[in-house]
Amino acid sequence: MASILTLDGVVAGYGAGDILKGVDLTVEAGTITCLIGPNGAGKSTVLKTVSGLLRPKRGTVVFNGTEISRLSPKARVLLGIVHVPQERSLFPAMTVTDNLLMGGYLIRDAKALRERLEQAYTAFPICGSRSAERAGSLSGGEQKQVELARALILDPTLILLDEPSIGLDPKSRRIVFESIRSLSSSGRTILLVEQNARSGLAASDFGAVLESGRVRLEATGARLLEDPEVARLYLGAGAPLPEPAADTL
Repeated sequence: MASILTLDGVVAGYGAGDILKGVDLTVEAGTITCLIGPNGAGKSTVLKTVSGLLRPKRGTVVFNGTEISRLSPKARVLLGIVHVPQERSLFPAMTVTDNLLMGGYLIRDAKALRERLEQAYTAFPICGSRSAERAGSLSGGEQKQVELARALILDPTLILLDEPSIGLDPKSRRIVFESIRSLSSSGRTILLVEQNARSGLAASDFGAVLESGRVRLEATGARLLEDPEVARLYLGAGAPLPEPAADTL
């Protein structure tokens, strides 16, 4: 497999503080890669640095062979990078369809936009069946599906997902992870931050453990699930990884 995203010695943070202290990370095309680690390790900061919401102070970010460290967020969207944040980002008073159309604000071809909308309905049936309803009337899991569908409107190559399962009940988590696998099966590359370590790694091809702003371990998701060092870095010495809900695997 060829790498689609490479972070090399990335240092980034807010104000005078550095959250990322030299992150080296490679993401292979067409795979799901899950970032785990303790709070404050820099997981969400990695996503923001890739999407352009935060520019690195040092180091480089390379996407599809192009160095993008200084590009604007809009320029990165046009290259095929879409960021789905942890916070609910829908417009609750607008319909589901109008929320999806907001994701296509950069698409000037009306026919292409309609085709993308139909593709989103196909990939996420809830968007079609609830298209005329206000987004705020949907459950948390349904809203997350709409957010994922909206990301598809831009036909991204790389999707950045920040804590997609947070606050969801077990059934909704299962549906969201199934949706993530479906996105990957369609050829998209996914870089995922997930607070539920076991579920995130079980759904991923590869994983990386962040600690204190650096990548400490990298391996396949399956291997990290079995590695006692992951428990030490993620939860503290001697602590086991949390067991997932039975229907999230």
